[in-house]
Amino acid sequence: MSPEFELSIEKREYMLTLIKDYFREERDEEIGDLAAILMLDFFMSELAPEFYNQGVFDAYLYVTRTADGILELQKIQR
Repeated sequence: MSPEFELSIEKREYMLTLIKDYFREERDEEIGDLAAILMLDFFMSELAPEFYNQGVFDAYLYVTRTADGILELQKIQR
């Protein structure tokens, strides 16, 4: 499984740190770099697209509702 998008080195390192910190603090487990990398790659390839698609859909709804509201700005002509 390889991710369909790339992260900057800084963001990737930050996310790997978050994953390792989570395991240490919440599960009282130490995981290594390889385990954190595999987990991040899994999240990026399998889970991130769902969140991305939801964001696109939410943006669509927002734009649609906002665009509909623009028509209310029309002046009534008699």
